[in-house]
Amino acid sequence: MTPYANELITSDKNQTVKLAKALLTQARQRKKWGQTILEGVHLIDAGLRSDYPFVHILLSESAHADAEVQQVLTRLPTYTPILTLSDALYASIRSLGTGIDIMAIVTIPAPSLPLINDDCLILNDVQDSGNVGTLLRTAAAIGISNILCTTGTAQAWSPKTLRAGMGAQFALNIYEGLSNADILDHVKVPLFATSSHTDTVIYEHNLEAPLAWIMGHEGQGVCAELMQCATPIALPQPNGQESLNVAIAGALCLYETLRQRQYR
Repeated sequence: MTPYANELITSDKNQTVKLAKALLTQARQRKKWGQTILEGVHLIDAGLRSDYPFVHILLSESAHADAEVQQVLTRLPTYTPILTLSDALYASIRSLGTGIDIMAIVTIPAPSLPLINDDCLILNDVQDSGNVGTLLRTAAAIGISNILCTTGTAQAWSPKTLRAGMGAQFALNIYEGLSNADILDHVKVPLFATSSHTDTVIYEHNLEAPLAWIMGHEGQGVCAELMQCATPIALPQPNGQESLNVAIAGALCLYETLRQRQYR
């Protein structure tokens, strides 16, 4: 079994505890430190299956008796620092409800954007973490691995987005903080975007060649600069709804792409 700290931490003045609390609650702290939190056994397991390096493991004193936690601890590299917190202290910093009290501090990947010559998903100021996580999970499910996020998009590695993505982030190449110019300079495949200003529905488009799907802001949609470079497509809504949730729209577009390529 991987050894863990013998000293029981009971004070919220501990520097690692303070850092974990900040990373759980503050986007600017995640950006400052380049780190985030995986909270719960499922996300930590996803990280372990991807051989992702952990900076620290924090768990409650009572969690040591949990069989799933014991399994996680035995899979950690021997050099991984593990801190045991009193149950009360852990409960004071966690963002999840009652459950298995274990979390990991990890470094957020910051890869340089290469030229993109294959399928990708562009998130253009998608602001809701739940929508972003759902789109990442859907992209991973159908095999699109390159995700490009403009500066107004919710953090792909925030604890909330990680939960919504169910750990899909570990299967993806995620490029964050991009300008529109970055995207137009680096994406070398045709751009497609949903639009209410076209009558050409998605089923009339050939989606078999590599492409980039753009999903836009929940209220304003795809920005004008990117839209003018994209092929607009419509999702049929025969009952007259004005629009679809961006995560639902993205799933429909991604799965129609998959259908045309594999199930025609």
